[in-house]
Amino acid sequence: MERGLLWLPLLSVFIWLAWAGWNEYQKVEAYRRWAEQFERAKYDIYAVLGQQGSDLTWGQPTRRGPINLAAFSLKEVQAIRLLVDDQAVDLNALPQKGRSIFLEFSLPNPAQPIRIPFTDVTLAANWGRHLQQELASYS
Repeated sequence: MERGLLWLPLLSVFIWLAWAGWNEYQKVEAYRRWAEQFERAKYDIYAVLGQQGSDLTWGQPTRRGPINLAAFSLKEVQAIRLLVDDQAVDLNALPQKGRSIFLEFSLPNPAQPIRIPFTDVTLAANWGRHLQQELASYS
């Protein structure tokens, strides 16, 4: 009886891990189907991002597919900055880690800039470099 009670918490952990893995798999599969329509796309736990020509679409990943989708054109963007812990960072001198990582897109209207979250500094920097090159080609 005591051995069974000792194994019960471990069984609960295994059940939770299996559910978490299945949940993440469902998110990745929904992202994969969504990303087929884009030339370039990224997935992480905070956001999905897709690029088709000069248009960028981003949203929040879920098991049923991305939600809260928003879109804008690179042709409207005035500047792109990489923010790590709310500080602008040079794309050629990256910090090792950061708590909050965003690509910030400044638009001409006085509204708030668009911030797309990332989990990895290197991935955000690669996207930032690519999008800055494309932004320069539209200028």
